[in-house]
Amino acid sequence: MRAEAVAKIEKLAGPATRKRVDRARLALAVREILLAIGDDPERSGLRETPERVADLYADLFAGIGADPADELAESIADEEERASGVILVRDIPFHSVCEHHLLPFSGVAHVGYLPNGHVVGLGKLARVVDTCARRLQIQERLTRQIADAVERGVRPRAVGVIVEASHLCMAMRGLKTVGATVTTSELRGEFATDPVARAEFVTLARAKCDE
Repeated sequence: MRAEAVAKIEKLAGPATRKRVDRARLALAVREILLAIGDDPERSGLRETPERVADLYADLFAGIGADPADELAESIADEEERASGVILVRDIPFHSVCEHHLLPFSGVAHVGYLPNGHVVGLGKLARVVDTCARRLQIQERLTRQIADAVERGVRPRAVGVIVEASHLCMAMRGLKTVGATVTTSELRGEFATDPVARAEFVTLARAKCDE
């Protein structure tokens, strides 16, 4: 049975040669984990688990090797509106995986900038967040990478990113701090040097819509 299961998993090797994530290798590794924890990968509930996890990981880690700034390549010259105030997208949802324990963390990102002659489609900021999140991460680096991408892709006068997330590793292990939220921020350009601009960005990012 083990030989048949391994042979079945190795059939995934074809697609793996065309994708960044090696699904066949992942599936074999998951099978070994199941054996290592003392379970039986041949029982009915686990027979398809290695392949399922391989497919899941291919999705979760699709951002590895991708440049999030590519999502902002088609910026628009803002000659008519001449926007000069803060452009902000709040509450962008994301899911990522912590590189320390391979457990998920999820939350929202608030991403804003002060334009410098060019603007981008608002949905592209959400794509930047998604690309940065789909890789092994820590929240601090995720926050910086989002800011880096916006800074490179839009070349604005200022960039601000605030990320708020809950970490499953904090809820499941150690002190089991269920409900705790971690907040990180990255401020660049005028958001870092101008107190008025910084206050405007933070106020807008923290604002709650009227119910």
